Amino acid sequence: MNQLYPLKFKPIFKEKIWGGHKIKTKLGLDFSPLPNCGEAWILSGVAGSQTKVMNGFLKGNELNDLLEVYMDDLVGESVFEKHREEFPILIKLIDANDYLSIQVHPDDQFAAKMNLGNGKTEFWYILDADKDAEVIIGFNRKMDRETYLEYFITGKLKEILNVEKVKKSDVLYIPAGRIHSLGPGLLLAEIQQTSDTTYRIYDWDRVDDKGNSRELHTGLALDAIDFTMYDSYRTHYRKTLNKTETLVESPYFTTNILEFDRTVHKDFSWLDSFVIYVCTEGSAMIHYGDEKEILKTGESLLLPAMLKEFDLLPVTNCKLLEVFIS
Repeated sequence: MNQLYPLKFKPIFKEKIWGGHKIKTKLGLDFSPLPNCGEAWILSGVAGSQTKVMNGFLKGNELNDLLEVYMDDLVGESVFEKHREEFPILIKLIDANDYLSIQVHPDDQFAAKMNLGNGKTEFWYILDADKDAEVIIGFNRKMDRETYLEYFITGKLKEILNVEKVKKSDVLYIPAGRIHSLGPGLLLAEIQQTSDTTYRIYDWDRVDDKGNSRELHTGLALDAIDFTMYDSYRTHYRKTLNKTETLVESPYFTTNILEFDRTVHKDFSWLDSFVIYVCTEGSAMIHYGDEKEILKTGESLLLPAMLKEFDLLPVTNCKLLEVFIS
């Protein structure tokens, strides 16, 4: 069997009623002309939307097909034992040109009850933001099911939702059950569990070009929502040049950030997992053995679990998200 190597994937582009054009204009990713490209799935094992390898001898293979062949060499022994032949992380680039629906995602327990597979915990890293761009995340007051229903039924839902102004490089962690939405003028990277389950609560009374409203999931959302109000919904982190800093650690994924202008050596001999890099600014070279691979803004690279040591070299001043399961 040929040796595994760092894998690049061809993005899958998704038309969305709230999408725009920044995935092409800001990130330079080419796609067939979509009037409203809201998402680029740059690494996906979701059934029906699996990304395909675009480099090396495995070119053309779908992500989960690789798992069937390489198993723990690709993802690590413990990851493969838990997730088997479904890759556990989905990575998207999102262009919100309008408000997304106010929504919530189920946790693992609720998803299992509904025969949906995984729950959906996710993470946002803001790549670009218009002035005064905002997100909706969580509640702005103490909340319970009855009070929520009162505001929802009377059309006053927005009054109880927490709104945050956001800017480039901001980080937000959205565990399953947390009500949320993106506002217009935002371009971001989203890292999440492999799931495509979203319960829409409110969709701003909009309709498509045929006059149809999108489906809402009022009852399911009610059972999925975590009504806890938190003191803060932001993720704070250090920014240290040439040092990997942790953004979030969860049972579903760890995400770090690395901004660097010189060679950084990586040794993951302690880790039983794949590692993914997402380039958010600039470009970098991954050097392993006698081989190398270039990673540009908007691209992802999947490093197999069996590849433990490599060097990261900046082609230009570079910023990477680093993702794995610990």
